[in-house]
Amino acid sequence: MRRTRTVRVGELIADLFRDPVIRGKIAEGRLPDTWAEVAGSQVAACTDEVSFRNGILTVRIASSVVRHEVFMRRNFLRDQINFRCGAALVRELIVR
Repeated sequence: MRRTRTVRVGELIADLFRDPVIRGKIAEGRLPDTWAEVAGSQVAACTDEVSFRNGILTVRIASSVVRHEVFMRRNFLRDQINFRCGAALVRELIVR
């Protein structure tokens, strides 16, 4: 008689989330939320758009004062976003 290993759904999901490609795609999908967490609630309230393409995160900010502040802190914010994502997902942060 042949024995088969029983695999639980939880184990399959855990294995799926260990895949670096899957983890990257999940982190990419969470970038708008991650931006709001890292930038803070006041900056997030002024942010009109968050888009990501080819390693470039572009944020469109309505307030010129807030836009300038974010521009000056863009490298720090990029590093914090990558830290929260657990990968060097964002190569550049563009503030518009």
